[in-house]
Amino acid sequence: MSNIKSLGVFNGKTEQTDIFETLDPIKTFPEEVTKILDVVADDGNTIVFLSSEGKLYQTIQGKFHEKLKEIENLPPIKSIASGHFHFLALSNEEKPRVYGWGDNGYRQLDFDTNLKHNLHLGKPTLIESLKDENIDQICCIGYCSFFLNTTTNVLFGCGCATYCMLGKPEIIEEMVEIQKLHENVANVFGGPSDHTLMMKTDGKLYGFGVNQDGELGLRHKNEAFEPTQIKLEFPVEDISKIRLAYQFSSILTNDGKLYVTGSNRITGFGSDLTEFKQYPQFKNNNTIIQEIGCGYELLVILTQDNEIWIQGKFNGFNSNNSSVISKIQTGTNLTNDLSTYNQMKCCDQDLIFFLQSNSYLSQDLENLLKNGYISDCNIQDIPVHKILIETRIGKTFDLIKKYLESNCKLNEIQDLLKWIYCDQMINSKRTNEILNHFGIQNAQKTKLLTNDLKQLLFDEQTSDFKLVVKNEDDDEEEEEEELYIHKFILAARSGLFLNMFQNLEENLQKVKDYSGKSLETIELLISFLYTDELPITADTDQEFIKEEFEDIVEYYQLNPTIPMMDIFKKYSKI
Repeated sequence: MSNIKSLGVFNGKTEQTDIFETLDPIKTFPEEVTKILDVVADDGNTIVFLSSEGKLYQTIQGKFHEKLKEIENLPPIKSIASGHFHFLALSNEEKPRVYGWGDNGYRQLDFDTNLKHNLHLGKPTLIESLKDENIDQICCIGYCSFFLNTTTNVLFGCGCATYCMLGKPEIIEEMVEIQKLHENVANVFGGPSDHTLMMKTDGKLYGFGVNQDGELGLRHKNEAFEPTQIKLEFPVEDISKIRLAYQFSSILTNDGKLYVTGSNRITGFGSDLTEFKQYPQFKNNNTIIQEIGCGYELLVILTQDNEIWIQGKFNGFNSNNSSVISKIQTGTNLTNDLSTYNQMKCCDQDLIFFLQSNSYLSQDLENLLKNGYISDCNIQDIPVHKILIETRIGKTFDLIKKYLESNCKLNEIQDLLKWIYCDQMINSKRTNEILNHFGIQNAQKTKLLTNDLKQLLFDEQTSDFKLVVKNEDDDEEEEEEELYIHKFILAARSGLFLNMFQNLEENLQKVKDYSGKSLETIELLISFLYTDELPITADTDQEFIKEEFEDIVEYYQLNPTIPMMDIFKKYSKI
């Protein structure tokens, strides 16, 4: 089953229409494409999809065919980006390589001038000028490309230097080859825009580029020739997501509040804004926003109650009065299971994509459920894990088992287990009815998998095993520490522990860790295995932990798709 749904109509054109399709999986995917990690599009409505296998698929000249065309002869890809008429792809290798294709008219791909225009049908080509740089983040705005080395925090870029879109201190009316642009850059944000925001290592937010409508939030409408600090009415640490588009910018905070600046067609204030202000529609009604997406002149808002709101132009929707926000009403199927879709992408004005990006944790637990590894009980002959069932439902296993086997069909039990192990609602109505019986209301909001498993982390009362780890005290004397763990979690996430638990003597209650890693590193690793998060604090010896993490994925035989170093960078401050 595909993990992507779409809203809107797409026929390769940008014609205005009032017809909306319901949220059905796109039926033009090849059968082998079941997990899409990301989707991007250029202004010509050529769409590129990235699968969990690292493969790329694209539409041809803005049209869907019976099968999407796979882009061949590429290494596995981990991220993609799109500008006005060009694309970038970053390989998933030890030393990532950058590929580009599309329009090179402003040197945005840094190819030879003989490759100036290979619009739409161009094949991804290695960008040779970056081969000696360890690039691990790519980004596009307009006719520009950005390449970030997050180890050295150096930002490279190329393309159109007009209108200060590269953040250079002067206006250059020419195309620019790849060059070093800015230092101390922690993150960079682009989109279908002519302006850019960046987070720097000083923990502050900066912007540069076109600002004629106040889209940079600098409290004026003058272009920013170089990165200029943006003053916010909330801490930068509260930012969850940044989405940019033509003439406006939007920020979603961790507590579900939306802030906007720029064109009055989008901001909802009836006039242009020159600084980030909370979106007025949801300011005083306690609405929690879980996701935002931006098209060229489009802001899409997905609330925690699965309501979809549109501001701007979308297939003719609101085209006569784009400054008015409207809730989409397209039938009862529109919001079915939307709570499981945690990513939203807008492709210009024609399509909104909703993606279900399962966590590494839910993927590993799904595999545990599928194969029945180290199960200790059964429901309807399905091997399951007692501690997980009790933790998620909040009742004794015997009570849960008795009710399910007496009142539920096999497929209903399977759907419930899908929620227990993966946080996915296959049949949301029936699954919620079963959960309501056990006193769980509104499960998608109140009972998240990671929150439940956090309760089990190092919990002596519920643990069923001990991991003995060597620890050196301040006097360099070795001591042994016992960590309380749950076999089903470590077996789901580590091939090493799975093999260990499958071959242990039944009465063995503890085992030593022989990885040679410090107690602090092992504790951080186990915390990640339970939560997909790394609780790194100011007291953590981050340089030391970074060194120990370098080979931890291989030693513990973690899911090889887990980019442990990327996750470490996300939670660390170095």
